[in-house]
Amino acid sequence: MTAAEIMVEATLHEGKYAQAFPMFAGERRGAPVTAFLRIDDKPVRTRQKCYAPDICVVLDSGLVTLIPWHSGLKAGGVAVLNWRGSTDTLKIPVELSKLALVDATDVSIKSFGQTAMPITNTAMLGALSKTTGLVKLDSLNVAISHRFSGKIAEGNRAAVKLAYDQTEIVSR
Repeated sequence: MTAAEIMVEATLHEGKYAQAFPMFAGERRGAPVTAFLRIDDKPVRTRQKCYAPDICVVLDSGLVTLIPWHSGLKAGGVAVLNWRGSTDTLKIPVELSKLALVDATDVSIKSFGQTAMPITNTAMLGALSKTTGLVKLDSLNVAISHRFSGKIAEGNRAAVKLAYDQTEIVSR
């Protein structure tokens, strides 16, 4: 949800409209959460689940093979995955226009240190920015600076940039 909220602010910074909201599957810390994000050039009024998204971003590499994250993703859609393995091991049963892969867990460790819990949200925003061009890195950095301060903000800005640089876009 934090990533979606940062993306909303970055989008607003660029003069577009956006809306984000979560859907919780469990009430325990660490349980999978789905967040929906709508971006448009005009005000966004619809506030319901996205049943046929154009883009799917998976922040937790463990979920890539465990859940049907691609369910409903439009044919010709875009997937941005936290993945360190080979593309040969990925089985994606939907036709994509773009598949982007980044080891956001490693990016998080490099950005925040070995002792930090790997939080991949801002790293995945860097990957999303590179893959789609929906927002510029500068806009993400402005949003991060409004949300966090000090070393936390620095680490998040570093994660965005490193993930942007390391994202591999695979043509499908």
